[in-house]
Amino acid sequence: MNNGTRKASVEGLFYPKECAKVKTYFREFNHKYDAMNIPDKIKGIIPRAIIVPHAGYMFSGFTANFAYRFLKQTKAKRIIVIGPSHHHYFKGISGSYYENYETPCGEMEIDSAYLFALAKQFGIGFEPKAHDKEHSTEVQLPFIQYYLPKTKVIELIYGELETKILANLIIALLNNKDNALVISSDLSHFHHVEDAKLLDKNCLKGVEKLNLAELEKGCEACGLTGIKSMILAAKHLKLSSKLLDYRTSANATKNTSSVVGYMSAIFY
Repeated sequence: MNNGTRKASVEGLFYPKECAKVKTYFREFNHKYDAMNIPDKIKGIIPRAIIVPHAGYMFSGFTANFAYRFLKQTKAKRIIVIGPSHHHYFKGISGSYYENYETPCGEMEIDSAYLFALAKQFGIGFEPKAHDKEHSTEVQLPFIQYYLPKTKVIELIYGELETKILANLIIALLNNKDNALVISSDLSHFHHVEDAKLLDKNCLKGVEKLNLAELEKGCEACGLTGIKSMILAAKHLKLSSKLLDYRTSANATKNTSSVVGYMSAIFY
């Protein structure tokens, strides 16, 4: 157990160091969101889980924010953020055994008691190196703090892991009405924009239809285990899914030769 704080490691890289600048991003995203004609019956959906991207805010922040606009309607008492390990290889799942999580706008409380109970049931270990620099989960925290300031959080990072193990954990988490989930994944990496869109279409269809066979056609998501597990859990729990936003880094950079794909979706 690491008493103390999960330090922010990618502020100033993926998102600003200053709270005011982070909030400026959110205001800009919301200005754009509010200008869209989203039907009220869709706007009112309260999700149990969302899939969001995890690149720098200038690239994928709007796509992520789209899903957080829905998540802010939840009455969940805790948010569990689940993302893939990018820098440290290990097997299984590692939990955020800290007391607090640092963000530019102050610290968020980690629900340690709940994490300990989960760990006993599901064998969740602690790989400090997995948490040190992991952006897939960290970039989500400022969003959660902004939209759901009263909730506690838990960060779960997975390494090499069987889909059904994570799916069973997600089912257990969603069987508790106090929980909402954030599943973090980007889509294809470093293809020409036309090729990226073809690959990403497999991911989008898989999520939209809750169909793993669509993903097998060539979804190149870095958080593919998380997406597959979420689909399995959604089917088991009879949740519906809805795609919200899809774009590539070319939207921000205008460089079409090598792009990364981003999607957001909700499960309700």
